[in-house]
Amino acid sequence: MFSRRCRVLTLEVLLLVVIGIVMVASSSRVWAEYKFDDPFYYAWRQGIFALIGLGCMFVCAHIPIRLLRKHARLLFWLSTATLVLVLIPGLGVMRNGSRSWVGIGGFLIQPSEFFKIAIILYVSDYLARRQRVKSFRRDLLVPFALIALGFGLILMQPDFGSGIVMACTVVVIILAADAPMSYFVRLAFAALSALGALILSAPYRMARITSFLDPWKDPLGSGFQIIQSLFAIAPGGLLGSGFDRSMQKHFYLPEPQTDFIFAVFAEEFGFIGCVLLIGLFLSLIHQGVRIARSKNDPFLSYVAVGLIALFAIQVMINLGVVVGLFPVTGITLPFISYGGSSLVVMMSAMGLLIAVANQ
Repeated sequence: MFSRRCRVLTLEVLLLVVIGIVMVASSSRVWAEYKFDDPFYYAWRQGIFALIGLGCMFVCAHIPIRLLRKHARLLFWLSTATLVLVLIPGLGVMRNGSRSWVGIGGFLIQPSEFFKIAIILYVSDYLARRQRVKSFRRDLLVPFALIALGFGLILMQPDFGSGIVMACTVVVIILAADAPMSYFVRLAFAALSALGALILSAPYRMARITSFLDPWKDPLGSGFQIIQSLFAIAPGGLLGSGFDRSMQKHFYLPEPQTDFIFAVFAEEFGFIGCVLLIGLFLSLIHQGVRIARSKNDPFLSYVAVGLIALFAIQVMINLGVVVGLFPVTGITLPFISYGGSSLVVMMSAMGLLIAVANQ
């Protein structure tokens, strides 16, 4: 029998999923009718993904977490293998300049989304076995090596945004393990140096940084998305223009049902709608934090921290990108943006969080 906390979390997830399907239908209607001659093409597919995600969430909520702990290493290396397979021409599907998907039937699956769950389980098990972090070499070298391995494979696709989310999630778990801050200070310099080198090594990443600093420098190129996003948010006002009355989705904002769906939401539902949606996100994060703090078993606590950090980091980055606080990263808004792998994996993650709460 689920606790009250689990029931609240489940209702919040389902409400976000419903809002997501409605917003995908609204934001994609014009583009879907133009491209597929079916205004609800993306909405139907998102509904199918939601049903699959609901099934996965139900299964994950009833999985014994200790069984997953027993096979955490196997799950990690299997998910790592899929990251390698997606790089092989003929197996990996290229889309928008990134080979991040594997085609199965008429659907595309993104292995990096499943890798995020696998590394959360593996790192949580690894740190829980050590009880307390005392030495960088003995206790933290392996987690940071796993971050480097996963980040490197994801970067080869290339999918810089997913790599950042994965790395930040693992770092949050390590922080929860009470690792000395001096380790992070020293690593921060190395990480920032490597990050700077990665940005400078790829012209498209440098273009995103320059467009973030001054989008009007290239308003029809690298700065186009963020400018159109701000043009969508600005007229939303207090109450918005009304459902399905967005102007920016009429071929101004590219593929508005994906990364920039919050801009369409802000235009249609205004400031009050945005506050309510962000409040729902914060409430779900609060439930996850309470679950993590209520667990005496370090493994269960670390898993809960990792799962809710994965959700919170994606929300923070996506909203930051849409309002111009961060450079464009390609990170979807959990439960709201169109995307099968993202939706199914995030619902599965919430199912695992429920399983942790019931242990």
